[in-house]
Amino acid sequence: MKLLRIALALALSAIALPARAADLMPLFDAHMHYNWEPTPRYSLPEILALFKASGVTGVLATSRPNDGTRALVDAKPEGLWVVPFIRPYNVRADIGTWFNDQRTIRLIRTEFERGYYRGIGEFHIYGQSAATDWVKEIVGFAAEKGLFLHAHADDEAVEILFGHDARTRMIWAHTGFSTAPEKVAAYLQRWPDLWCELSYRSGITEGGRLTAEWRALFERFPGRFLLGSDTWTNGRWESYAEIMAGYRVWLEQLPRPIAEQIAFRTAEKLFR
Repeated sequence: MKLLRIALALALSAIALPARAADLMPLFDAHMHYNWEPTPRYSLPEILALFKASGVTGVLATSRPNDGTRALVDAKPEGLWVVPFIRPYNVRADIGTWFNDQRTIRLIRTEFERGYYRGIGEFHIYGQSAATDWVKEIVGFAAEKGLFLHAHADDEAVEILFGHDARTRMIWAHTGFSTAPEKVAAYLQRWPDLWCELSYRSGITEGGRLTAEWRALFERFPGRFLLGSDTWTNGRWESYAEIMAGYRVWLEQLPRPIAEQIAFRTAEKLFR
């Protein structure tokens, strides 16, 4: 059944993208979960095949628990650049407690000792939950070690996180989902070390065309945006080829240099 669903996704990809994967502009998936909890999950060869068919040549891997990310790193997959982040969860219920739990910093420090992680997250944080002592310690640890934060956060939490340490570097998952474009622009102007990831982000297109507001944002801040799939459920894996093909539709509406910045060059600048 799994292979059947993968085959269907690849078929949809072929319909949307008639060119061979090798001919496609590379994409970096900056929000990818290879979760091992809950089961069932897709096999490593299956997801590697999806990446290849979709023209994805790099991923920011963040998984629950971190076993999935370690599996990707250890596999050293040919043609795929893996950028591992430490996720502060072991099970889904940790989403609501990690920011108030001293075990979280121990988990992060233990994983960090593996020597290859580039950031912490994706983590979910809202409002004053970002102000706890444990979150402040985690932000300080990230700044000290040169790690990025990958924050699924509302506007208030983003401001609190940056207030914890002036050295903070953050990837904002979903770009706030619906935060007004003018506010996104103000944040990018205010914090040079903020980058916006676009999975699930509303308002970018209307009727398949880029809106004027988002075109202006991309043209003003071409090096500050990243793409993502957010494969948090099996359903997102089943739709993976369509999700990544959807980005290509509006990337093609931008000048090639700007499209390349968003598609993969910003990730190369940040993580290479």
